[in-house]
Amino acid sequence: MTDANETLAPARLEPIFSPRPWGSLSLDPFFPEKSNLTEPLGEAWMTGSECVFASGPFEGKKLGEVWRNMPTGWAGTQVDRDAPFPLLIKFIFAEQKLSVQVHPGDDYASRNEPSTGGRGKTEMWYAVRARQGAEVLVGLKPGVTLETFERAIANGTAEDRLEHILLRAGEAIFVPAGTAHTIGPGLILCEIQQNSDITYRVYDYNRRDAQGKARDLHIEKALQVIHFGEQSGGKINPVRIERRGITETYFVACRYFATEKWDFAERVAAASSREHFDLLIVLEGWGSIRWNSDSVRYGPSETWLVPAALGAYQLIPEAATSLLRTYVPAHIDEFVRKLAEQGVPESDWSRLVYP
Repeated sequence: MTDANETLAPARLEPIFSPRPWGSLSLDPFFPEKSNLTEPLGEAWMTGSECVFASGPFEGKKLGEVWRNMPTGWAGTQVDRDAPFPLLIKFIFAEQKLSVQVHPGDDYASRNEPSTGGRGKTEMWYAVRARQGAEVLVGLKPGVTLETFERAIANGTAEDRLEHILLRAGEAIFVPAGTAHTIGPGLILCEIQQNSDITYRVYDYNRRDAQGKARDLHIEKALQVIHFGEQSGGKINPVRIERRGITETYFVACRYFATEKWDFAERVAAASSREHFDLLIVLEGWGSIRWNSDSVRYGPSETWLVPAALGAYQLIPEAATSLLRTYVPAHIDEFVRKLAEQGVPESDWSRLVYP
């Protein structure tokens, strides 16, 4: 890995695609090669362990193979490489309702799911596209108890016990572990989450696969991990800052990830942090990433890993560009520092921080 440590360059990852019964038969225009499908695809995994580097010194190698021995100049000084790559990025294409489900937190997952990694799952969704009236269901309505929710599961009315949230393109949702939720049809979401695929389904609308088999439910475990009482997830009310030709939208910071959105049509100066890598998820637009005397071209629906020690770089758009930047913060101060420096009062940014 010595050469890779000396050769720092933004590196693109190739997605892998997952069939889902609620997915779409066409992922065009995001992934035009995935159109006229015979089986619905629901997810494009952008940073899964099986995702292959399409550029840079690790080209042709899988992220999961590279991560544990990835040089510090790439991974950063404050990340845990004894665990899998920490962030799983997905595009979700929902043409039908997803199951009503919940994800465990770290403590429960480590005790009960060691064979599947033992990691919980806190996540956020950014709405890339949303048909009129599209909604997500996130969190329990006031007064819902374990007993009333268990009865709702039994009689097929579980989703009536969840908060219905209309969602438009450009809005975002935070879903902490232990929050019951589902995603409605007509949405294309970018999901940023802990790298865990532990899902406990409580209701799946009695759907059957091509062989007539229903998907497994996990009601007992779900009821053990659902958080009853005051809910902490839901629609994010972000902070936006206009500066030097770029609009920065700050969504959320927790110990698992911090996420912001950049919209720009002019050259933007940026810099990496030595403590952690960055992931740039291009939503629309194209252009180039330039550092030192080198450059690579970026385009829509691409995810780029920016090495921790890359230092200063520039984003040079040829078309108006929107992207999400996400990373695992070494400390929450990194997220709020920019806001404080721009004069944003704590009363505005404190709602975006989850300890």
